[in-house]
Amino acid sequence: MQPTHTPRRGFLRTLGAAAAAPLIGAGGTATYTNPLDIKIADPYVLREPDGTYFMYGTGDKGAAAFPGFTSKDLVHWTPLGHTYQRNPADSWCTEFFWAPEVYRSKGRYFMVYSAQWRDNPNREQENFRIGAAVSDKPTGPFRDIRNAPLFDPGYPAIDADVLFDSDGRLYMFYSRCCYKHPVESELADWARKQGLYKEIEESWIYGVEVKPDFTGVIGEPALMLRPPVKMNDRDTAWESLSVTTHEINRRWTEGPCVFKHGGKYYLMYSANHYLGENYSLGYATADHPLGPYRKAANNPVLKKDTDRGGVVSGPAHNCITWSPDGTEMMCLYAGRTKATGKERVLLMDRMEIRKDGTLVVHGPTTTPQPLPSAKSRKG
Repeated sequence: MQPTHTPRRGFLRTLGAAAAAPLIGAGGTATYTNPLDIKIADPYVLREPDGTYFMYGTGDKGAAAFPGFTSKDLVHWTPLGHTYQRNPADSWCTEFFWAPEVYRSKGRYFMVYSAQWRDNPNREQENFRIGAAVSDKPTGPFRDIRNAPLFDPGYPAIDADVLFDSDGRLYMFYSRCCYKHPVESELADWARKQGLYKEIEESWIYGVEVKPDFTGVIGEPALMLRPPVKMNDRDTAWESLSVTTHEINRRWTEGPCVFKHGGKYYLMYSANHYLGENYSLGYATADHPLGPYRKAANNPVLKKDTDRGGVVSGPAHNCITWSPDGTEMMCLYAGRTKATGKERVLLMDRMEIRKDGTLVVHGPTTTPQPLPSAKSRKG
């Protein structure tokens, strides 16, 4: 059985989500309720020194892409319109604009994103690469730094995430696509014996150092994470649900989100079919930005709650930021609810790193939650 390849992430045209206006809960506490009323997927949040937040995400497929929003409290967002503009006459990319992230460096703003590469002599269906663009303002417009992808690993790549390490070096993490990447494993053997699929394609996460001006990479990419090979691996059960539930012949390891905390590097990642209910979040840790990474014992840290009486499915591809007063770590991610159907909507929940280094996401929630902590609300 061969899958039908659906365009990877669609723009959320008709949200139908609950409004994000704050409510007053018990004791006079201002609250918000998921999902937030934002038409966006693959969210990424930039927090400026003055406390202003800018959010970017997957948009439509035209020449203009990546809707932007701004906020002071992470709940009430003002649309900025599209933040990236390609020149169709000489742009390296043509369509399928996904997963932008924006970073402030030396007074300028750098964006990395995924798109379909114009140079496609073999007419590959998935010819995705990662590009880099720059702007003098967080609102854009962002323009490509050069008329070419940031680099060419020789296979389709998406979901770039850049870590600015404490020593000044930059590391980019990305996902090699499943496309034409069949991998042998005990699960692949099982799927053949069951008569489900002839092969199982996989996406893997790689890491590579990036030049400070985003004009290229330094060295060769190294493998960071991949799906388990053995059936008795503790992560096989949750990372293989797209195959074992007969959704599709693919296993994903994508949407990297990397940060440093307490001297360790945390790599959050998404597994399973991004269009399915089992899309979930896990994480791994390392002592060096390029690994080796060890997957956590408490994975997955965010998954559907419909099997527990809830309404959220497919919660994954996240970013992290801090509350206005810097005391609370917040996890923003896309998911679906029973009310929004197939549309992916924005949700936000608190997360923490416990004293023993364990990462925990307190979600998904759909009941009123206190607004992210701000000094003005603390008196």
